[in-house]
Amino acid sequence: MKPYIITIARQYGSGGKTVGKMLSDRLHIPFYNREIITMASEDSGINAMLFTDERLKPDLITRLKSRYKGDLPLPSDSSKAYLRDDALFDYQAKIIRKLADQGPCVLIGRCADYVLKGRPDVVRVFVHADADFCLEQAMKVDSLPEGEVVRKIAEIDEYRAKYYKHHTGHDWYDARNYDLSLNSGVLGFDGVVEEIVQYMEVRSQFQK
Repeated sequence: MKPYIITIARQYGSGGKTVGKMLSDRLHIPFYNREIITMASEDSGINAMLFTDERLKPDLITRLKSRYKGDLPLPSDSSKAYLRDDALFDYQAKIIRKLADQGPCVLIGRCADYVLKGRPDVVRVFVHADADFCLEQAMKVDSLPEGEVVRKIAEIDEYRAKYYKHHTGHDWYDARNYDLSLNSGVLGFDGVVEEIVQYMEVRSQFQK
């Protein structure tokens, strides 16, 4: 099987991060999730909190501004977090390209599929599941009432979709953005991993 860089976009609660770690262990290749934020922060000198996926509260933005090392302006409207960070995105994209150049790895989120577009060694995966499955999985890690977890899932998925649209111009849910769109609620995490591995084996044989 040819060596591939695997990018995984995922709905909240679908287990995409878990699948990515399982793939990393199975294929003995590096796994990068929040490590990308740490590297981008170290490379740019910008506080790592400004790279996080979650919306920042206004008071937190104020505190971060006072310690901010870079020259990137921050808007005051934190409700449009996905619009404030074009330069932050560029820093992360730089790290993603650097990691890909180093060899096979698993990259979680952060529009890595788009950042690495055109590379013949990238497998782009979207992991999704129905609402009940995502809720069941999220409840295992979120110590919140069920209603709040439902809202959290909706908010995070909406944020990720808007973030993706802003930085790529494409619909996050559009299967045409990916090589594989897999339902973890049907396949389970082991099944999703197996599908990705089998896809890479087949692609290794037939890719021109």
